[in-house]
Amino acid sequence: MTVADTATATGVETVAAPAHGVTLSESAAAKAKGLLERDGSSDMVLRIAVQPGGCSGLRYELFFDDRTLDGDALVTFDGIGLAVDRISKPYLDGAVIDFVDTIEKQGFTIDNPNAQNSCACGDSFH
Repeated sequence: MTVADTATATGVETVAAPAHGVTLSESAAAKAKGLLERDGSSDMVLRIAVQPGGCSGLRYELFFDDRTLDGDALVTFDGIGLAVDRISKPYLDGAVIDFVDTIEKQGFTIDNPNAQNSCACGDSFH
């Protein structure tokens, strides 16, 4: 789904928003939904962004957000909105966000085909 709800003086208006190419896996959507039900509010979305920093020059930010930024692309996966800002979008198109829970690792992972190099921690890329 590629629509975003924006509040107006007369109620809620559905406005088309540009789509992005980031995918949220079923396990990631389920985990995000559980976290929002426990700690968040219904008007929040999961936002992924790229910021300068980290060992390799760029780093991912993944967080819940109640803001709508100019140029946001929003896609809904299993009831969870995933927002990408217009500056981060080219860096993230084709990326897959997953949630893993194994004896070796627990947390959200990002598989990004646009990342040429990444550091050992997996949090930053180039």
